[in-house]
Amino acid sequence: MYVIVGLGNPEEKYLKTFHNMGYIAAGEVAEKLGVKFKKKECEAYVAEANLKGEKIIIVRPVTYMNASGRAVKQILAKYKTDAAHLIVLYDDYDIPKGSVRIRPSGSAGTHNGMRSVIAEIGTQCFTRIRIGIRDSEVNIPIINYVLSEVRKEDYELFISACQRAAEAAIAISGGETVENVMTKFNG
Repeated sequence: MYVIVGLGNPEEKYLKTFHNMGYIAAGEVAEKLGVKFKKKECEAYVAEANLKGEKIIIVRPVTYMNASGRAVKQILAKYKTDAAHLIVLYDDYDIPKGSVRIRPSGSAGTHNGMRSVIAEIGTQCFTRIRIGIRDSEVNIPIINYVLSEVRKEDYELFISACQRAAEAAIAISGGETVENVMTKFNG
């Protein structure tokens, strides 16, 4: 079983913000696997799918970004799985907009949601799929930038990145190694 978590903020006003790339990517995972977010449990919206006979739990925490780890910890406990079977999708200001980067582990970098996840589950050893949001043309404080709406002219670029991130998460949860998926999708 794999748990795929898309980080973001639950309110409608955050729907098209940079900080909701993880939420959008989780929605793409659910759509590609033919399921919908039907239930709310463990402070998250949850969808369940099957892939090659394995259960996949797709999660959108409702704890808001900076407390995402609380929901992740609860979900891992409820479904009796560990960080080795966790994939987290999220926006990353440290990489260029529209790019996707996969890593088998690592620090939180500048991301408060990831800091929360690492602090709550007690490890950095889980797969993360980062969706680049940095725009070299924009020069505003990070907090203002991540909570701003994606510009209309960039929206398709970000949807494409979220789709690629979803495909990568599905590939890993379907049995491909992280290293193979990194080779296919990083960049």
